[in-house]
Amino acid sequence: MTLQQLLTEGKEYLRQCEITDFELDACLLLFHVFGIDRGAYFLRQQEIVSQEKEEKYRTLLAKRGKHIPLQHITGYTEFMGLDFHVNEHVLIPRQDTETIVEEVLRSCEEKRVLDMCTGSGCIAVSIAKLGKPHSVTAVDVSDKALQVAIENAKINHVPVDFIKSDLFEKCMGKFDIIVSNPPYIETKELEMLMPEVRDYEPRLALDGKADGLYFYRRIIEKAPDFLLDKGSIFFEIGYNQREDVSLLLEKQGFSQIECKKDLAGLDRMVSAVWKKGI
Repeated sequence: MTLQQLLTEGKEYLRQCEITDFELDACLLLFHVFGIDRGAYFLRQQEIVSQEKEEKYRTLLAKRGKHIPLQHITGYTEFMGLDFHVNEHVLIPRQDTETIVEEVLRSCEEKRVLDMCTGSGCIAVSIAKLGKPHSVTAVDVSDKALQVAIENAKINHVPVDFIKSDLFEKCMGKFDIIVSNPPYIETKELEMLMPEVRDYEPRLALDGKADGLYFYRRIIEKAPDFLLDKGSIFFEIGYNQREDVSLLLEKQGFSQIECKKDLAGLDRMVSAVWKKGI
């Protein structure tokens, strides 16, 4: 069997399994197994494949056919142009989240940054790697998530201080910037998510409780105790949470509340400034 024949078979198999991006995923799994890119594939597509590689490819196809996320199968993903290890213990970094990282990068030079609910560490590591912060601290309540985040800091060769904590419980000191992509999906909505998310990504990183605002409330309530004067807070939000999160910030005394949209034109980030005495 040639590479081309194997890929054709893989595409058809994933199509029958009702995988949305069946053509792309079949390609990416083939490239992963054979250690090639698209250009190399076109040069080698008539090459006869070994039985060992053919069996490995079929094994990975079977996993994807069960709707196991592609990133969990390969063990890695790309975010902000950087490589990140991912597994079932962390939320897979989404391109939407690059919106908040890009915004923080505009103002993080020589600043102390705290990433709350760090998960895979994609936000903290990207800021440490691509910006010039004074320091980056990252917090998560999950030991297993922190293990992944620590590995990602090592992969990208950046210094990040990791803390196991239930939000601010074990945090110390003050920061110029607090950034967070907290769980924000309403509990009742979880069962309606696509199988890749619902069945394989950690509920801990998804469930924002009854109205999706639970973690925003807790973080906003305590954030002033950990922000320097004129410090900033940045939240990733769901497409329909702009008004609710903005109101929570306003009631707590934050000012200069702004919203940014993602590449799809959906509300994706809310930011605000903390000023003492306001």
